[in-house]
Amino acid sequence: MVRRGKVISYPIATPRPDEVWSGSTKVSKKKFNPDWYPTPAMREKNPNLPEKVAGGSKYNPFGKRAIYLGKSLYRIHGTNRPGSIGRSASGGCYRMHNNDIRKLWRKVKVGTPVVVLTKRKI
Repeated sequence: MVRRGKVISYPIATPRPDEVWSGSTKVSKKKFNPDWYPTPAMREKNPNLPEKVAGGSKYNPFGKRAIYLGKSLYRIHGTNRPGSIGRSASGGCYRMHNNDIRKLWRKVKVGTPVVVLTKRKI
């Protein structure tokens, strides 16, 4: 939300159905060229994952920027897989096109409230 009555929206990739979460948190930090560390659960599912992918690498799934959500492992970040945008594709994070995350990253400040809502079946 930019101001009352004005919002900006971006296309995203959402978490896979088994990874969906909801709730309220705040932006805890922002990083340019963040390193990516696959979680133990990710490495258990795929033992071929490295322990770390350096920031700036074309193999880094965070792209060039990441917005960290609270104390969780969840992020709003860029992507090295732009074809995933518009799909349920992530392990809990929200992926954005790299040009879009650059814009959002500049606008969002540490401490900004974040609310994640999911569709409810009626």
